[in-house]
Order: sequence, then structure tokens, then C-alpha cells
Amino acid sequence: MKSNFFIILFVLCYFGCAPKKEKSPDIWNTKQAVLKNKVHNQLLEYEKEAGWRLLFDGKSLNGWHLYNKRDATKQSAWEVRDGLLYCNPKDENKLAGDLVTDEAFEDYELSFEWKIASRGNSGIFINVQERPEILQTYHSGPEYQLLDSDHMDYDIATKRPGCLYGFLPQENRVEVHSTGQWNNSTIKQKNGTVQFYLNGVLTATEDFNSDRWKTRVSTSNFANHPHFGTHTKGQIALQNWYFEVWFRNMKIREL
Repeated sequence: MKSNFFIILFVLCYFGCAPKKEKSPDIWNTKQAVLKNKVHNQLLEYEKEAGWRLLFDGKSLNGWHLYNKRDATKQSAWEVRDGLLYCNPKDENKLAGDLVTDEAFEDYELSFEWKIASRGNSGIFINVQERPEILQTYHSGPEYQLLDSDHMDYDIATKRPGCLYGFLPQENRVEVHSTGQWNNSTIKQKNGTVQFYLNGVLTATEDFNSDRWKTRVSTSNFANHPHFGTHTKGQIALQNWYFEVWFRNMKIREL
């Protein structure tokens, strides 16, 4: 009986008196913390010094209007929601149409983040000419393709995200992030030569002044639009194409 008592006493003493292990402190994930606390739609001082300015202030549609319907912009499907530039195509009471910048741009670098609804399709048009006789933005402006990975066109070479839509396959293969995740895009144009980037990867290069480009247009689905791809200066347009799409951190600088 005594031996059992001493065994129990030993066990209680061993586990009760043993020093407790301290819990490891939570590891501070720097990248996650930075992303969580990142302030959107604002420029850092070094960006301002480098000539960047915002195209979207996160609060209003200042600097933008509905293509060929400037006075109807407030009734359009475009709105500011939670600090994001958002297209709401589901509301039938809203006026459909593409959103364009008030200004025209020529030699520039445009950077922006975007995400799109599942199976969504949208785009950015550049060098857009806004005239009553030009009925749509894509009748004059070449398109940077925005596409969700679940869209039926995702694996069509000249319709993949980041493509010069309808003309060139991705120059370097790159994927969009999963549905609901943000992508980063860049458009650079200098002396008529444009470069498209998707998530840091070069996806398209074209010289809009070249005979090669003129030949491509003349044999494309855009051949019946005389203003298409003929300008190297114009407005930037965001496409409203039946799917929800969101933009943030849109900034531009002259080159």
C-alpha cells in the first residue's frame, strides 16, 4: 500500500512541479500586416515626386463620365462603393455604358488593380475618341482584356487576360488570381508603342504607328470601324459588359 502511495505522490509532484512551457508568442507576419493596413487610392510622397497622380480618388467619379452621355453619369451603372470604383450591371434602373476619363492621354504609364465576378469579362480601352458618330468606345480604342479564369474564353489565345484583345496572344504566359482576388495591371504607351503587363508579367507589345498594325486591323473584326486603332492619343475607358467589376489604386504618370 505504501509503495502505491509513493508512486502516486511521485507522479503528482513530477507533473505538478515541472516548469510550464511558455507559449510561443504569435509571429507577426509583416507581409500580411502591410496588406491589411494598406491605404488604397492614395499616393506616397515618392510616387508624387515621380509624377504619379490618381485617376480615381476613392470617393467620387471626379475625372470620369459616361461615354457620349456626360450629363447622365450619375444615373449610370458606375458608382463608388466602399472606396472602390464599381460597375453594377445588375440594376436595370441604371444606365449602361462605358466610363471614360475626362482627359486624353498620349505618352503615359497607367497602373491599376482590378477584380471581376465569376465568369466575368471586361476591359480597358485606350486612345478612345469620344464623338457622337463613334457609337462605342471599342469602335476606336484597342482593348486590354480583363477576364475571370472561369470564363469560357479564358483559353482562347487572343482573348486571354492581359491580351491586346483580338490581335495578340499573351507574350508571356501568366494567369489571373482566383475569382475575388485582386490583380495588378500596367499599360505603358510611348511614341505610339504600347506595352501591357499583368501581375508584373509583360503580356503584349505593339506599335500603333507600324504598317504591321495597320495590316492587322484591316484583316480583323474591327476593319469596318474607320477610327479603330488609328490614334496614339485619347481617353481611357472602362468597359461595362454585363459583369460586376471593381477597380482601385488607379494612377497615371506622363512618360
